Amino acid sequence: MPRAPSSVISEGDFTRRSEIGTQRKRGRWLRLLLGAGQDAADFVHDHGRKMSEVMTPDPLTITEDTALEEIVNTMERHHVKRLPVMRSGKLVGIVSRANLLQAVASLAQEIPDPTADDDHIRKRVIEAIGRNDWSPFGLGVVVRNGIVHLSGVITEERSRQAAVIAAENVAGVNKVHDHLCWVDTMSGMYLDSPEDAELAKAS
Repeated sequence: MPRAPSSVISEGDFTRRSEIGTQRKRGRWLRLLLGAGQDAADFVHDHGRKMSEVMTPDPLTITEDTALEEIVNTMERHHVKRLPVMRSGKLVGIVSRANLLQAVASLAQEIPDPTADDDHIRKRVIEAIGRNDWSPFGLGVVVRNGIVHLSGVITEERSRQAAVIAAENVAGVNKVHDHLCWVDTMSGMYLDSPEDAELAKAS
């Protein structure tokens, strides 16, 4: 680990405070085991009025080239949500769990799917939608260059959004076009999809 700043303050330092009744309440035997020194240090941290009294001393740190796996392991092992990033003994940033989630999501998007050709995508879209009770009647799926066109009949408008989302979540799908037609089973009245209706107006 690189040389760390002498101390750092985090939201965790404010969760154990006497003002809100969340100060540490160790049992008598644990206090005896830890000793009077630790008990005194806890009191200072929980009741202190200066930053130097509240801040966590000798915090864990990482460098800019620390592997993601090591960062995750460090956070889990020490139960921390953020780690200071150091460069030549100077603080240059903070890595949080939210940053790690963003990094994982980006990496997942960058991994190519060797089977993400149009035929495989079409089969996966049909399977993803068809397994549900709200699946459109006469579902049709056409895929060209990762762009999906959905057609069929729905009797419940909420099925439209569900079908589009199911298709969007299939690996390799770049875009989804909605051509699902809504039909009222009682009157037989039907409406084109909002997308098709807009296209009809434009033409």
